[in-house]
Parts: sequence; C-alpha cells; structure tokens
Amino acid sequence: MTIVTNKRTRAIWIGGVLVIGVIGLAGILFVFSARPRPAGPCLAIDRLPAIRPDYRGVTLPPNVAPLNFVVEEEAVACFVRIHADHGKAIEVFPRDGKVTIPAHPWRRLLDANRGGAIRIDVFTKADTSEVTTGPTSSWQQFKTIENTVAAEEIDDYLVYRRIRPSQVTWRTMGIYQRNLTGFREQVVLDNERFGDGCVNCHAFCNHRTDKMLLGIRSTTYGTPEILIEEDRARQIKTKFGYTSWHPSGQLAAFSVNKVRQTFHAAGREIRDVFDFDSFIACYHVKANEVETAAPLSAKDRLETYPAWAPDGEYLYFCSAPLTWKSQETLPEHHDRIRYDLMRVRYDLAGNTWGEVETVLAAKETGRSALLPRISPDGRWLVLTMCDYGCFPVFRESSDLYLVDLEAAKRTGRYECRRLEINSDASESWHSFSSNGRWLAFSSKRLSHVFTRTFFAYIGADGRVHKPFVLPQKNPLHYDSFLWTFSVPELVKEPVQVNRRTLAQAIRNPGAEPVRMPITMATPKADSGHPDAEPLRE
Repeated sequence: MTIVTNKRTRAIWIGGVLVIGVIGLAGILFVFSARPRPAGPCLAIDRLPAIRPDYRGVTLPPNVAPLNFVVEEEAVACFVRIHADHGKAIEVFPRDGKVTIPAHPWRRLLDANRGGAIRIDVFTKADTSEVTTGPTSSWQQFKTIENTVAAEEIDDYLVYRRIRPSQVTWRTMGIYQRNLTGFREQVVLDNERFGDGCVNCHAFCNHRTDKMLLGIRSTTYGTPEILIEEDRARQIKTKFGYTSWHPSGQLAAFSVNKVRQTFHAAGREIRDVFDFDSFIACYHVKANEVETAAPLSAKDRLETYPAWAPDGEYLYFCSAPLTWKSQETLPEHHDRIRYDLMRVRYDLAGNTWGEVETVLAAKETGRSALLPRISPDGRWLVLTMCDYGCFPVFRESSDLYLVDLEAAKRTGRYECRRLEINSDASESWHSFSSNGRWLAFSSKRLSHVFTRTFFAYIGADGRVHKPFVLPQKNPLHYDSFLWTFSVPELVKEPVQVNRRTLAQAIRNPGAEPVRMPITMATPKADSGHPDAEPLRE
C-alpha cells in the first residue's frame, strides 16, 4: 500500500521495510529505507513467540554459531532484539520472519555473558493500514525468550556421516566435519573416491583427530579399516565394526557383527536390524595384530558396542544370549532379544582381562541396553535403551538413559534414569564433549524420518538441560535437506588428512593383512560382502 505524505514524497512497505522516496528537481527518485520498529507502548502477549527451530529456554555453549531462526507469527513486520547484562544488544529486522544473527556481535555477546543469560525479545506488527511515527497498538511484544550461556565451551568440531534415508541400498554418502563456531562444513571422505562404497564407523582417540579409525566397505577394494596417525593414513586389511579406542592409544576394541536387515509389514518405521552373531576383538596398533578374549567372545552370547572407560581400566559393552542355531533365519521371538549392559576389567601392562560384571540386566529393566558412552571424568554413563533388539535408530522406543557411576561405587548398585530430553521419536548415537559438559546425539524428533544432531548441556549434578538442534545458516535448512546425520562425534580439532590421502590408502593393494580369530561371525579378510558390517543410519 502506498501512502502520499506530500506532493514530493511517497512511502511504501516492501518486504516489511518502509521505503521512502523523494522526487528530486530532475525527476529522479532518491530512495532510502527506515526499518520498522516499535515506537512506543506495545500490546503485551502473555506467551513466548513461536519460533523454529525451537531455541527457547536452552543452554548454549559460549562458542556456538548463531542460532538463526524463523518467527512463526502472523505479521507484516518483525523486529528482534537480542541482549544480555553485558555487551551491546543486537537488533535484527527480519524479512519473511527469518532472523539471521550477525556472527561477530553474537560471539562477543556470548563471550561477555558466560554463565549468564541471553535474552531475545520478539516484536511483530499486525497492521500496516497507516504509517505513523507515534505509539501504535499494532505492534505487539511477546514474552522474553531467555537462554542460558554455559561457562564451558563445546568442542570446536563435530564429525558425522551423511547419508540418504534408504531401505536396502545407497548411492552417495560421506563423512563430514562441521566447525561448530560457524557454519562451514567440509568433506572428510566421500564414497565417490572409492567407487560409491560405504564409509562409516569413524572413531577417535581422546577426542583428537591425529589418531582415528575409519571403516570402508567396497565391492572393488574390500572392507579395510583406515588408520590415521598424525598426517599419515594406512590400510588395515580387516573389517572393524563399532569401535572404541583405549585412552592409551595402543589398542582399539571393536565388534565383528553378522547382521541382517529385515522389514515389518506395517508401521511408521518398517526397517529393523538384527545381529545373528557377534563378538568383540582388540586391535593392537604397534604389533598390527587382532586378538580376542574369552569374556568378549562367548559362543552363547552376542557381544557388541564396546566403550572404554576414560581411565582404561574397564571395557563396557552390550551382550545378549544367543539362543538360536540358524544364521540365516530370523529368530521366532526376535522381539524378545534384549541386551544387558556389561563390563570387564582390563590390565594394559599385562594385557589381561578380568571377570565379566553385569551393570544393567535386561530382565530387570525390561529393555535392551545399547551404545554405552562414559564421560571423560568417569562420572556419568549415557546409553540408549529400547523395547528390544540392537539397532536403536530404527526403534521409536529408543531413549537416552543416564547412570551415575560414582553413586554405584558407594551403593554397589547401578541405577539408570531416563533423561528428560527424550521425545516420542528415536534417540541414538550419542557422544560426550572432551570436557564432559556437552552431549551430542541423534534424534528423529523433527520428522520421525531424518536423524538430526542435537546438543544438550550436562550439569555437574547430572541434570541434562533442554537440547537444541545443530544451528544452520538458513533457519529453514532442515525443511528441505533430504539427508540424515548419524554418529555425531565431538572432537577438538578438524581432521587434517585430506581426501586424496585417504583414497590412496583405500586403493593401496600392498596393505599388510591382519590375522583374525576364527568364529562364525568372522568374515574373510578380503571379503566385500556386507554380512559382517554393522549398519549405521
């Protein structure tokens, strides 16, 4: 709508911005704009504004990228003010409701308010029937959004796999890394480098990238593991599954799994995955040898998901009874397969193992315990639990639980607590930050189809704060991004080895093979068949 103020001036609202033109002597239109903002008392709305993603009442790292969002309120104009007790306020005049926060002022504001709060005031204009510079009731103000800024930073980088949701096959996928202080995403390795094979099972030693493992599955190049040390990469000619580094960096525990994907006749998620056989082995880096131990490779048990305690004295893992004989037919009572959470003591100096202990028994919890991870200070253990099975990403019942390991030392009893951050969708694939204060995890809560990475702050008391989704430059990014994120791992620095070096290691025909122990779940060293490859979405 155009408003005539005098014979030489015209004003019009364009995209929520008041544009005023002045006609010069030569008939030329000189244009400047006045950003709309509340000029007086506003109508108070007694609720928080609807924004997406939901960045309301969350706890933020002081080094995180701007939390851009969309205001989802009926309005023709919008004004957002971000402020705190210390530092200069940030004012944003969003178009189409998209709030894009300038990076440098945002970082300064967060840094100045560590341990404090960041407040967001949202104003919307519901009526532009007339232009006025005085107070107007057409502006309304919502309740202030208040977010806490933690004192502790999150690790600067997140490494994850990106893959399209699929049923039985894939085309493109890759391991990516994202700088969490900004929006830059880089490819670590994509499968175009080795004939559209599968790349997964990335594992880091002590949240660093100078010692890591990367799994490959390819009909052309077999199923090797790529070991990265410093700026070098070499091929280990054997198959690794779910992997965890001993904190010494001298060995890594990994599972060997014979898995099958199956499909249910109906349901929101019809896919399922089962281990028909599995065991855990250890790779010794210096000797280039793999060995098994009796506590980790029982013939009547399924052992998987190894996770070292930060002091290296215990290996935690998941184990279920193997009650069927056929390795090709789905067990009749597959929905009763539930995993216990176990642990076993390990002595690095003598390379010896103790007796297996049960941490959480499925017969007591009534659920299947999977994916244990221990905080770097050894205090907390977070795991996923679901109604049955070994693959939580396909189970809507999969939730995150927490075990206080220090309390268990005092009482002699392990107790798990379901975290408040769960949703009605699958939660899975979690990892701690190097300081133990942040948890990254995968969740399908936004769509029930795509896994997205969320972050949650864990206080010293074990209380886990409301999570927030990985920020994106475009706040509508997740509406049209048809990829799924999986296995988010927080690391202190970026992966330094480039794609070319990794691809050369994969294609290296002269890699020294590693002798594998022989069990039913063990694949041939040169096999490209996916049977023993754990799945990850």
